[in-house]
Amino acid sequence: MEALIGEVAGAALEHAQIDAADVDGIFVGVMNNGFSKQGLEGALVALNQPELSYTPSVHLENACATGSAALYAAMDFIAAGRGKVALVVGAEKMTATPLNEVGDILLGASYRKEEAHAGGGFAGIFGQIAQTYFQQHGDKSRELGMIAAKNHANGVGNPYAHLQKDLGVAFCTTVSDKNPYVAAPLRRTDCSLISDGAAAIVLVHSDLVPEAARAVTFKARVQTNDILPLSRRDPTAFEGARRAWQKAREVSGLEMEDLDLVETHDCFTIAELIEYEAMGLAEPGEGYRLVQEGYTQKDGKLPVNPSGGLKAKGHPVGATGVSQHVMACLQLMDEGGDMQIAGAETVGVFNMGGAAVTNYVSIMERAK
Repeated sequence: MEALIGEVAGAALEHAQIDAADVDGIFVGVMNNGFSKQGLEGALVALNQPELSYTPSVHLENACATGSAALYAAMDFIAAGRGKVALVVGAEKMTATPLNEVGDILLGASYRKEEAHAGGGFAGIFGQIAQTYFQQHGDKSRELGMIAAKNHANGVGNPYAHLQKDLGVAFCTTVSDKNPYVAAPLRRTDCSLISDGAAAIVLVHSDLVPEAARAVTFKARVQTNDILPLSRRDPTAFEGARRAWQKAREVSGLEMEDLDLVETHDCFTIAELIEYEAMGLAEPGEGYRLVQEGYTQKDGKLPVNPSGGLKAKGHPVGATGVSQHVMACLQLMDEGGDMQIAGAETVGVFNMGGAAVTNYVSIMERAK
């Protein structure tokens, strides 16, 4: 964890051309919840950046949206006038933990009183969501496989992705020894990877933008929650996500067709499918049509996850929300390399914690 945090913190400051001594606050997102006995993660940043030894730091956790929670807290810090430069880091070290323990740790983001029995951890929970969705709208297993294939194809162009391999539609849509059910109807390729990773981003007050070498701004940033127990809501509706997207559109004055791409939280392919509907791109139960039409392909009307998403990048929980925003910034700065969507000017980001319990939507554009 210490090495992961140190690597990305230094790289982010260098890329932003900001001296560590100029940082006013440090915000570190790590879920942990049992992945490591080391807590107080906010203090780990200074171990590789001695200039930050006396800089205020804080650790935040908000399930799979931990990274976005850290990012939004840093923005609040600047907006409140407490500082003008903030360093945000998201990180998680998962692979050193036995697989059966990983599943149990991640279930901390569920309502354990009712949902801890789900076989396969969160895959079991999303498997149940997929079953319910299929009962309501028909079997969409093929479309889920097509989403997986899309994201893995995109991931080939992402040098930071955990899995940089085009698996193809045939493999992703077929149950086999190499692609078994994990939690039916979800296959292995329908599930994001257990990964180690970190990402970092530097935020500055708008007063400092003229001095910056490059800058991206937020047209909107919205967080909404939904009730934690799935038994008390429609698990296939992602109502909190829908409300977050609706509010972000209102704040930004933009519609989905104004966006050049979206980085969305595809922890499982059924999540991405439902998120299409929560974005307002399709009516409930109709998201599969976007898949069939190629609407969200890299060359489609609205590319979704040109980075490869969590499916290819991996899902080191605390890092994910920060990483999604970094991927958006690379696109807006025309630094996306093989991931680049030509002429990208406006990007949407959706990050969620739990089964769409805590929901973050950012709409970003290049300022300089």
